[in-house]
Amino acid sequence: MHDSATSKRELHQAYQYCLSLARQHYENFPTASRLIRKELRPAVAAIYAFARHADDLADEGKAKAVTRLKQLDAWETLLERCVQENLDQPIFLALGDSIRRHHLPVEQLHNLLIAFRMDTSLHAYASEEELMFYCSHSANPVGRLMLALHEVCSPEALQASDAICTALQLINFWQDLSIDLPRGRCYLPDASLQANGLSAQQLLDWAKAGELDSAEHNAAIQPALKIALDSTRKRLSQGFSLLPWLPFRLRLQIAATLHGGLRMLDKIEQLDLPLAERVSLSSGDWWRLGISILMDTLIPTKSLRAQPA
Repeated sequence: MHDSATSKRELHQAYQYCLSLARQHYENFPTASRLIRKELRPAVAAIYAFARHADDLADEGKAKAVTRLKQLDAWETLLERCVQENLDQPIFLALGDSIRRHHLPVEQLHNLLIAFRMDTSLHAYASEEELMFYCSHSANPVGRLMLALHEVCSPEALQASDAICTALQLINFWQDLSIDLPRGRCYLPDASLQANGLSAQQLLDWAKAGELDSAEHNAAIQPALKIALDSTRKRLSQGFSLLPWLPFRLRLQIAATLHGGLRMLDKIEQLDLPLAERVSLSSGDWWRLGISILMDTLIPTKSLRAQPA
């Protein structure tokens, strides 16, 4: 049962705690966006705070994997409890209220925890299917929770949202090769690498030896990376069919996300040293994308995009 003794002031403070956390650690999550309706921002912040802390538990320095898994189990227990009772913990006090107020699909929060558990021990992926399983739990739940907040629930919209979220997760991986490999993480599937005469272990060994800036190594990775970029571009383009289902403000944000993601893929593909360089979008990129973003916001279409704008 809900604890009626919890005051509006305590609930407000819990949401403020989550909003503060989101503003401090904002990373590819739409918490701080002014395009999110004001009344929904506290709920988005509560979701973010839940995921942010779980991510920290999964990646907690030198703690053993078994310790981090136990901490994630405890976090999940609090998630289960907060649905039915007000907890004396700011993140779960706010999250529980958001779940009940907006009828959020709790299973998507549990799915995020599956991905965080994978992060404790899985640092390379044998196949594309294995990588897609990870993305379906690490990225797709965020999109589905955002749609639930906006009361968008059609199967077509959910499918398009999944395509966008998975593609964005993959773009982050291809963008961050120079960061992830030195940390011992390789997201290019081993099967794809082996088809091109490489392996995930080779890439990790290059990183350990400080050889990611080798022209020879970067030339060797290009075929496998090109396949990954093309597949990601196709997946992201499927996301344009989501736009007609969205309210205007969210549609504007997602249109910008789609066009920005396609532009990012182009920039990654143009790199001479993708293992050693990291690209980002400039203000000039956004200015050039502006008309396309505006047109897709004003006149959304359910047709798929075969090519980037």
